[in-house]
Amino acid sequence: MTSSTQRPPRGNRGDLFDAQCPTRRLLDRIGTKWMSMAVKVLAEASPEEVRFAELQRRMTGVSQKMLSVTLQGMTRDGLVGRRVEPSVPPRVYYRLTPLGLSLEGPLAAVRAWAEEHMAEIDLANQQSRQHATDD
Repeated sequence: MTSSTQRPPRGNRGDLFDAQCPTRRLLDRIGTKWMSMAVKVLAEASPEEVRFAELQRRMTGVSQKMLSVTLQGMTRDGLVGRRVEPSVPPRVYYRLTPLGLSLEGPLAAVRAWAEEHMAEIDLANQQSRQHATDD
């Protein structure tokens, strides 16, 4: 390998093979369907807050535990703000922070790409399965 074809030193930008690559670290955090659904629901409500129960209702199929884990991670990463209203039972509200709101654009682009290309991917999968059974 010449110096021009070698991978950059560990920790450099753009080296997806390095666990410290910023892109890889971000994809590890936001690469779940629940995370992107939560961002979408909260972005649509922004700047208003959304209660936990409403988030769960809007995110079809998410369990209470998975939603809780997702929101805890988003809060820890500074993407979501959390407010607890002292009542019985406590009411918990969430909203995107400016950092979290800035993530909506890139995720919207991924959703648009999926809507445009998933039929092609589904067709390729169907053809692959068909070829596998023909062999």
